[in-house]
Amino acid sequence: MAAHFGRRLRKGAATTAVAAAAVAALSASQAPGVAGEDHGRPTATGASAPVPDGSAGGNATGNSPYYTDLPPLNSPNPSPSAGAGTPVSRGGAEAGIPATVLDAYKKAEAELRSSKPGCNLPWQLLAAIGNVESGQARGGQVDANGTTLHRILGPQLDGNGFALIADTDDGAYDGNSAYDQAVGPMQFIPSTWAWAGRDGNGDGEKDPNNIYDAALAAGHYLCRNSWDMSTEDGLHRAILSYNNSQDYLDLVLNWMEYYRKGTHSVPDGSGDLPEHRSDTGSGHTAPPTPPSPPRTEPGQKPDKPGGDKGHDGNGGNETPAPKPPKPPKPPVPPVPPTPPSQTDLVDHLEDAGTEKLTATAGDAFTERIGTRAETKAGKSVAKIRVRFTITGDTDATFDGGETVATVVTDAKGVALAPALQAGEKTGDFKVTAAVVGRSVKGVDYTATVTARAADTLARTTDTPLTCTAGGEFADQVQVKATYKGAVAGKVAATATLVKSATDATENDKGPSFKDADGKSVRTLTGLQTDAKGLLTLPKLYADDTTGTFLLRITTTGGATLTVELTVTAAADSTETPAPSPSASS
Repeated sequence: MAAHFGRRLRKGAATTAVAAAAVAALSASQAPGVAGEDHGRPTATGASAPVPDGSAGGNATGNSPYYTDLPPLNSPNPSPSAGAGTPVSRGGAEAGIPATVLDAYKKAEAELRSSKPGCNLPWQLLAAIGNVESGQARGGQVDANGTTLHRILGPQLDGNGFALIADTDDGAYDGNSAYDQAVGPMQFIPSTWAWAGRDGNGDGEKDPNNIYDAALAAGHYLCRNSWDMSTEDGLHRAILSYNNSQDYLDLVLNWMEYYRKGTHSVPDGSGDLPEHRSDTGSGHTAPPTPPSPPRTEPGQKPDKPGGDKGHDGNGGNETPAPKPPKPPKPPVPPVPPTPPSQTDLVDHLEDAGTEKLTATAGDAFTERIGTRAETKAGKSVAKIRVRFTITGDTDATFDGGETVATVVTDAKGVALAPALQAGEKTGDFKVTAAVVGRSVKGVDYTATVTARAADTLARTTDTPLTCTAGGEFADQVQVKATYKGAVAGKVAATATLVKSATDATENDKGPSFKDADGKSVRTLTGLQTDAKGLLTLPKLYADDTTGTFLLRITTTGGATLTVELTVTAAADSTETPAPSPSASS
């Protein structure tokens, strides 16, 4: 009842053999594989052969005990409801999975669909293993965050009927500083959890006692080695890597098929609890072993039934030859370990010398993000998928218009993100680099989009701008913006009729623009140059004040241009002209 946390008792072998025989006797509605599949014996795919694994004991559970209860013969097909608002019957209680536990399985399936799409992991496989390992976290006894209310532990792995696995976590997970024990709803032993653990609920912790963390870790464990759960070979190898037993394989396959035919959620803590375990005789009695006949020497008569030991049929006192000791059983060869996958080697990500990320709105960033995958010792890890994600209030994207990009690290362990393209929104945004399929320390990068700028403004014509008092200017003011000699398109600008060259305060008399209601306006904001860097201002109108006036245009980036406007008196006007301000640009 453990994923890399213990080895099942040898005395349970006969018990599970009975369970396997019962599985084989199930109707075709429960048969998990091809018609005619022989349960309890190696299949045509060789599924019963040992599956190498990097954990102690050769698999995720260390061949620990597990629940052997079989699914019902009848599938949990819903029956018609009695009427509107009447709950639909879902079949046997075994089809009900506690709500939080079921949610964890489905969230793990969704994450694996994204991070390891080639695995094709169904949540029903996790549910089957979770039921066999812990009875769905003991009927869903978990809190709102998915952590078990009471610690679920397998037996002490001290070699007494189980695997011998000395303590690897100083008792941190199992409370045992002498030997390891299987921990949590998916029964991981600490030595496996150390590299297979995942953070499934986003709380920053990897806890084997949390169903979200444990389910995601189990999914990644099953999906390693590029196994494909949509194929019989991949599915069987993955399950056997969890517990290397044909009986276990048959049992998990049957529960998975049962859940595929229908299931539903039940309140946490109300799930149906299994009763029989592989390390006890509960409900499954092993057949008795027939006694061996007594061993005799050549020419010696065997003991007669009913005769006293040490006496022959004539009442003699012959002493039988002692039985020679039985030869010891040959040791079981250890399963050759398979090192963790490349992804499992990664301890953290580091920045790979990325310079400051700054670009003008609409432009491409000249600097690209580089991230290096490293082991705990700082060694680079190649062939790791790194996902770059843009977040924040921005319309910036990667080259191609996407906000997420996945890149494989090169021989130096470096993943170079696609070039960033700035949008029109200015300000900071974040790019996060994370390892696909593993919750390890990532890297956050801050990128900045600055406003488009111009450093020079110039009128497109040199025609004087004049009109008579009370009239309108015949020509509209048009300017061109450039930045470092290049056209500065889409640059923000402001136009203000100022009091003088030294006083940028808005003038309260003289020429003005008109708003939609015909009222005088002497400051225009929100202006922008077009793609060619041109800005054409609305028409200007003169009041009754004559003289020389100044129009000042400014842009982002500091470009400034001051334009003179002249208002002359009408032919019959006697008004005194206003003082002429000194114009400068």
